[in-house]
Amino acid sequence: MSAPTALRDSVRRTVKRPMTVLVTALMVVFAVVMVAPYAFMAVSAFKPQGEIFATPLRFFPRQFTFESFSALFSLLPYARWYFNTLLVAVLGTALTLTISSMAGFAFSKYEFRYKSLLFTLVLGTVLVPFQVLLVPQFQIVRLLGGFNSYWALVIPVAANAFAVFLMRQYTLSVPDELLDAARVDGVGEFGLWWRIVVPLVRPGLAVVATITFLAYWNDFFWPLIVTTEPDMFLVNLGIASLIGPFESQYGVLLAGALLASLPLIVVFLFFQRHIIEGLTAGATK
Repeated sequence: MSAPTALRDSVRRTVKRPMTVLVTALMVVFAVVMVAPYAFMAVSAFKPQGEIFATPLRFFPRQFTFESFSALFSLLPYARWYFNTLLVAVLGTALTLTISSMAGFAFSKYEFRYKSLLFTLVLGTVLVPFQVLLVPQFQIVRLLGGFNSYWALVIPVAANAFAVFLMRQYTLSVPDELLDAARVDGVGEFGLWWRIVVPLVRPGLAVVATITFLAYWNDFFWPLIVTTEPDMFLVNLGIASLIGPFESQYGVLLAGALLASLPLIVVFLFFQRHIIEGLTAGATK
C-alpha cells in the first residue's frame, strides 16, 4: 500500500469514528425518549392508586402491588374484551391474508379485460381516508343488522389495498413455467394458489399478517361505531370507557393498557425480521 493511500485510509477512519459515536449516541437518546413513557406506564401499573401522581414523582413504587390488576378483572369484563380483540384480530388477519393473496395471484398471473384499470382503482383506495367511507359502511352494517356482531368488526376492513399490492409483487416472482407444469399435471386453479403460490410467498404473507394483526388490535374508531354493548367492546374501547368526566381509576387504566400492549410486543419481536426482509424483498421485485 502506497503512502498516499494509507494516509487517506487513516483520515477516513479518523473522521468515521466520531461520526459513528455521534450517530450511536443520537440513536440511544431517541430510543430512551421513545421507551421511557412505556416503561413509566408499565411500572406505574404496579403502584398504589395514590402513588401514581404523588409529588415528587417517583419512577419505581415504594411497594409493588397487584391491586389494579385485581380490580381490572373483578370489576370489569376485561377478559371478555381481551377475547373479543383476539378473536377479531385472528379472524380479520386470516381473511385479509386470503383476500390479498388471491387478489395478488389474479392480478399477477391472469390476463383479463380492464386488469390495469382495476388494479389502479384498488391502489387508488389507499388515497381515500377511512372517514370518507364511514357513512356508507355504517349504513350497510345498519341495514344488515350487524351492530354488536363479530362480522361487523372483521369484514368491512378486511380488504386492504396495500396487502393486495404487496402480495401481487411477491406473486410476480413465482415462475410461470412452474404454474404451467402444474396445470399439465391436472392441478386446478385453486390448487395452484394453495399448493404452489402460497408456500412460495410466505415472507410476504408474514409481513401482511403482522401488519394486519397490529391494525386490528389497535383499531378504535370502527369498533366505537358498531359496538354499543359492553360485552362486545374490544380492549382499546373498553379501556377508553373507563375514563370518566369526574373520576378515573388510573391504576386500572394503566394495568389494562399494559396487558393490552403485550401481544403487540410479542408479535413484533417475533416477526420483526420477517417484516424488514419481506418489505425489502417486496420493494425490489
